[in-house]
Amino acid sequence: MSDSLPTPAKSALVLFSGGQDSATCLAWALERYARVETVGFDYGQRHAVEMEARLAVREGMAAVLPQWAGRLGPDYVVDLTGYGRIADSALTADRAIEMDARGLPTTFVPGRNLVFLTCAAALADRRGLDVLVGGMCETDYSGYPDCRRDTIEAMATALSLGLDKPVVIDTPLMALTKAETWALADRIGGPALVDLIVEASHTCYRGDRTHRHPWGYGCDNCPACELRAAGHAEWVAA
Repeated sequence: MSDSLPTPAKSALVLFSGGQDSATCLAWALERYARVETVGFDYGQRHAVEMEARLAVREGMAAVLPQWAGRLGPDYVVDLTGYGRIADSALTADRAIEMDARGLPTTFVPGRNLVFLTCAAALADRRGLDVLVGGMCETDYSGYPDCRRDTIEAMATALSLGLDKPVVIDTPLMALTKAETWALADRIGGPALVDLIVEASHTCYRGDRTHRHPWGYGCDNCPACELRAAGHAEWVAA
């Protein structure tokens, strides 16, 4: 992953859930690439409200970043509900959010990012898009092994071999804390982008859109809310 601006000819496909991280990645991609498309994944997640948040964030992004609105292309949604049923977790079934016998949170969906990246790579190949952009992070995260840099680099190698062409995966948040992710959004789009992420994006694993906090909507006691809240507080205090 490079933070330098590539040539205007580059294009990107953003893995876009509608959460804080993917919203920041979408803004980051719009700043860098002349053509940006998005893809979301319906895997039967209990917090399915994020599928609605995706649309609100995409629409708002064009308004708060008007200088790059013309770069934002089509959005796609991939139906992975069959995969979600076999990858049983607290995100797809009525299970408690806790640590399992392996020391992994029960919100871990086995192989989720591997499946997402494979589908995204196939779509990017057919759409002629150069780069995949994902919000994976190994700094402030919930302990998911498929968010680690080594995993993403291994996937890029496997996809490059399987598609017989270079597959580039940009992960601009990989080494950032959640506070630094808030700061990145502020740098790219200022208060307007930060406000959009607070109001429209969705991170809460329980799908709570009834409780409004300074950092956005959520239950305030699931791992996703706790990370987002702590990062926002640290960023505001900096």
